[in-house]
Amino acid sequence: MDYVIEMLHIRKEFPGIVANDDITLQVKKGEIHALLGENGAGKSTLMNVLFGLYQPEKGEIRVNGQKVNITDPNVANDLGIGMVHQHFMLIDKFTVTENIILGKEPKKSVTIDVKKAEQQVREISDRYGLDVDPQAKISDISVGMQQRVEILKTLYRGAEILIFDEPTAVLTPQEIHELIGIMKTLIREGKSIILITHKLKEIMEVCDRVTVIRKGKGIGTLNVQDTNPQELAHLMVGRDVLFKTEKTEGHPGQNVLEIEQLHVKDSRGVEAVRGLDLTVRAGEIVGIAGVDGNGQSELIEAITGLRKADSGTVRLNGKNITNLRPRKVTEAGVAHIPEDRHKYGLVLDYTIGENMVLQTYYKKPMSRNGILNYKEIYKKAKSIIAEFDVRTPSEFTKARALSGGNQQKAIIGREVDRDPDLLIAAQPTRGLDVGAIEFIHRRLIEQRDHGKAVLLVSFELDEIMNLSDRIAVIYEGAIIDIVDPKQTTEQELGLLMAGSKKEREGEQTNV
Repeated sequence: MDYVIEMLHIRKEFPGIVANDDITLQVKKGEIHALLGENGAGKSTLMNVLFGLYQPEKGEIRVNGQKVNITDPNVANDLGIGMVHQHFMLIDKFTVTENIILGKEPKKSVTIDVKKAEQQVREISDRYGLDVDPQAKISDISVGMQQRVEILKTLYRGAEILIFDEPTAVLTPQEIHELIGIMKTLIREGKSIILITHKLKEIMEVCDRVTVIRKGKGIGTLNVQDTNPQELAHLMVGRDVLFKTEKTEGHPGQNVLEIEQLHVKDSRGVEAVRGLDLTVRAGEIVGIAGVDGNGQSELIEAITGLRKADSGTVRLNGKNITNLRPRKVTEAGVAHIPEDRHKYGLVLDYTIGENMVLQTYYKKPMSRNGILNYKEIYKKAKSIIAEFDVRTPSEFTKARALSGGNQQKAIIGREVDRDPDLLIAAQPTRGLDVGAIEFIHRRLIEQRDHGKAVLLVSFELDEIMNLSDRIAVIYEGAIIDIVDPKQTTEQELGLLMAGSKKEREGEQTNV
C-alpha cells in the first residue's frame, strides 16, 4: 500500500502530559482522511508534529515512503505539506496577495513583482474554484473568504498534502457547503487532505477514511462507508452519546430581557444593529439564527455593556441597563458565555481557579479590605470544577493549558454559579466535540428549567432548532421574524437568514 503520509508510533510529551501516546496515522494519496477525537485528545498536537511545529519524543514520519525529519514548517512546506490553521494567520491591513506571498515574494530586480504575484494567485484561485479577489483587503472580506486565502497560501507554496484544522468551526452552513466542494476539487486535482474534526456529519459526507484518537491514544482507522455516526461517537468518547438533547415543554414566565428599537454601530462606525426589538422570558430559550456579520456580536456586546448603544433601550426585569458598565450589567443579573472564550472569557495566564472568580473576586468571602482570600477562591474553584466536570490537573493549572472544551465548561460553570436571571450563550459549543456539546446543551436546558431566561446565539442551525423554545431570525441588524422550532425547517430558516420573509397568507415579501 502506497501512503503519502505515514506517522508511525508517534509519542509527544509536555510537562506532566503525554499528548500523543504511540499513535500511527497512514494517509493514502488522493483521499480525505479524517482525524477524529474529542477536545484535548491530541489531534492538533499530532498535526503540529507533522507540520514541524513540535518535535516528537519517539516515532518516525515518512512522506511518499521516505523517512523525513520535519524540524520546522519550512521543511514541511518543502515536502509539500501545508496547514490551514483553525485560527487564521492573516494580516488584516494587507491585501489577499500580500498575505499569500509573504515570505515567498516574487522579485523583479530589487522590488516585489506584485503584478506577477496577483496573476499567480488569480490562476491558482481559478484552477481550484476558490473565487478570491487577489486585490481585496483581508479586513474587507468574510471569514469564509479568509479561509480560502489560507488555502491559497498553502497551494501557492506547492502543497500536495493539506491539513485542515477544524475548518468549519467559524463557517455558516452555506460556507461549509462551499468548502466541501473546494475540498472535493482539490482531491480531483490530485491532492490529499487530512481533516481534523469532531463533526461526524461532515466526516460521513466528505471523508474516505477516519482515524480515531481518544485521550492521546490511537483507537483505530475505519472506512467511512463501513461505519456510522453512533459508532464513531462511541469510539471518540468511550460511551454512547445522545445526539438530540431531551427537553420538556417550556413554561415561560414574565419578561426578563426587553430590547426596544436598539441601534448599535460596529468598530468601523457602520450601523450593525438597526432598530432591533426582542423579548426573552423567564423559563425559555430564545435562539438567534442568522448568517455571521448580521449584528449578532454587536447586539450581545450592547446588552452586556461591552459596546455603547447609540439609541434604544435594554431592560432587565424592568430596569433600564442600557449602556451600563459591564460590572454593573453583571451585578444586575446577566451572565455571559462569550463567543471568543480566549479574548473575553478567560485570562489565559491566570490559573483556572483565579478565572473562576473574575466577576466576584472583590466580594466577600473572596476578598476582604481589598486583599484576596486565595483559600476561599480555590475552594470555590474546586467546587465548580467538580460540578461542571472541568478536566484539569488541578485548580492551580493555567487556563491556557486546558482544551477548548474544558475551557468552555469552566466559563459556563463560573457564569451559572452566580445564579443569573439572564444567561447569554454566544456560540457556546463552537469547536467542541460531541461529548462536550451534549454536556453544555444539558446545562443550558437546566437553566431554562430553573426559570432562567436564556438567549442563545449560534451559527449551528441544528443547535438552534434543538434547544430553542422560540427562534428569532436576525438579518442586517434587525429581527425579521420569530418562528416556532417545532413548526419550521432548516431550509425555511436558511431562507429567512438570507433575508427572505416567509409566506404569510399567500403573500411573500423580501426584507
